[in-house]
Amino acid sequence: MIGEHSSKQYDNELEAIRSKVLLMGGIVETQFLDAMTCFRIGNLERAERVMREDDSVNQLEVQLDDACSHLIVRRQPTANDLRTVMATIKVITDLERIGDEATKIARTAKSLHSRGAVTVNHYEMVRSIANATSDMLHDALDAFARNDGKQALQLIAQDAIIDHEFRSIMRNLITFMMEDPRTISAALDTMWVAKAIERIGDHAKNIAEYVIYVVEGRDIRHTRTVPPSEEASGE
Repeated sequence: MIGEHSSKQYDNELEAIRSKVLLMGGIVETQFLDAMTCFRIGNLERAERVMREDDSVNQLEVQLDDACSHLIVRRQPTANDLRTVMATIKVITDLERIGDEATKIARTAKSLHSRGAVTVNHYEMVRSIANATSDMLHDALDAFARNDGKQALQLIAQDAIIDHEFRSIMRNLITFMMEDPRTISAALDTMWVAKAIERIGDHAKNIAEYVIYVVEGRDIRHTRTVPPSEEASGE
């Protein structure tokens, strides 16, 4: 009876932590979308809101890290349970860093539009990579919420596509700057935004990897991961 009672308490506490992690995920997802809106239309008030939200995200990180630490000390989880808690801690860290990157985008957007430095079609340069990254982040959070290892595995390959598009954006912006020095200021801002988007994609990939770690017990970081469809076809 004691073991069952303790296990139920552990499950309840872990579920409370996971719910709060998903709340944090919703906040950073909105931060990213709002930051990209700022970059597109120059809404300075929204940019300020994105930057203020970063404080909330940072506070949630501290609270959740503390809750996870106390859960480990009080319940002393073993094997699969400990793996879940450790992966959750890593997800929390990645979410906080996504919030940081969204804040960078908002800050850059505010500076760009305040200076009136929009001399290249800055938003169109990054629109595709931003949409792909937003979808990837949403799907990674969904996989985390449902412990869906299959969905998480399918997300891994998307990061390579985002990285490829990021390199293409860099080449195009360098060309713009070489051909017309008047575009340099706005092009550099766009580079910073593209890099922040690419980093958000990296963090979304990390979240997907942690889901796979929890569900399958495999640490696939720094490995070449083949999606199930390719494995089945022998490609």
